[in-house]
Amino acid sequence: MSTSLKLPWKLHILFHLIYFIQKLCVRSNGTLNRRLHNLFDLKNPPTKTPKNGVSTSDTVINSSRNLWFRLYTPQGGDNEENSNFPIIIYFHGGGFTFFKADSFAYDNSLELQAVIISVNYRLAPEHKFPSQYEDGFEALKFLDENFDKLSINADPGLCFIAGDSAGGNLAHHVAVKAAKYEFQRVKLIGYLAIQPFFGGEERTEAEKCNSRAPVLTLESTDWFWKAFLPDGSDRDHPAANVFGPKSAVDMSQVEFPETLVFIGGSDILKDWQRRYYEGLKKAGKEVHLVEIPGAFHGSYAFKELKESSLFVKEIKIFMKRILTD
Repeated sequence: MSTSLKLPWKLHILFHLIYFIQKLCVRSNGTLNRRLHNLFDLKNPPTKTPKNGVSTSDTVINSSRNLWFRLYTPQGGDNEENSNFPIIIYFHGGGFTFFKADSFAYDNSLELQAVIISVNYRLAPEHKFPSQYEDGFEALKFLDENFDKLSINADPGLCFIAGDSAGGNLAHHVAVKAAKYEFQRVKLIGYLAIQPFFGGEERTEAEKCNSRAPVLTLESTDWFWKAFLPDGSDRDHPAANVFGPKSAVDMSQVEFPETLVFIGGSDILKDWQRRYYEGLKKAGKEVHLVEIPGAFHGSYAFKELKESSLFVKEIKIFMKRILTD
């Protein structure tokens, strides 16, 4: 794998390693050597002792489905005086296939003054569509029905749903599903779509020009869709191509939270992300677009890159504006 982007040499080595591990673990028929991949997927245990001002704990939702969440509580978040913290319900990326809520790569609170609930959902290809969407919605229901028992000193009426890459896709579909449900405590007031993973049968210009981009290649996007979507489906399935020819949801009729969509200038998926933004706008939704020119897919995860801090800055601005309106 090669890229013309100017990156720290450590990241070049890391990206080659990621690509090598993926090639070892994935099979052309859409299956995965899960045992081998788990050897490389390092985990972080929860810690009650604050790390960088944040303590963590895990809560089981459904043990039979290994559905649970990691709770990130900023200092002061366990104090009744700070019970007005907003909540971010977060879904990690990984092509619906890789990582967990306690994976080293995703055990990160993003330095936000918010309580974060990072949901551990079932993974493809062992669990295909719509398993991940079902788990995400079940997590919302669990939070709504058990909030008073969970000792979370934050306001469930100030919930943001969020996700990066495949997690951004998941968050969209969970928010659509949530719009049809009457929650007692939980209210979604915002959606953070961080370089969301959408696609379709068409090959876009960005896919052609960035087919060997770092972290996510055209080859890997095709494999992820094959592993996740129902057998016999193509990439125009409504799960992938939200506003495509097979879309079954009229978004103009959905009560959808105010949305912030992030696009990376060097992201292989940027054209699909822009179409998603335009689709929401056409449907009459309140949606905002932030494009970070130097960002490739997943740039937000690497704090040594200047682009990473820009993601956090824009998230803070978006959340503050909604919370103070």
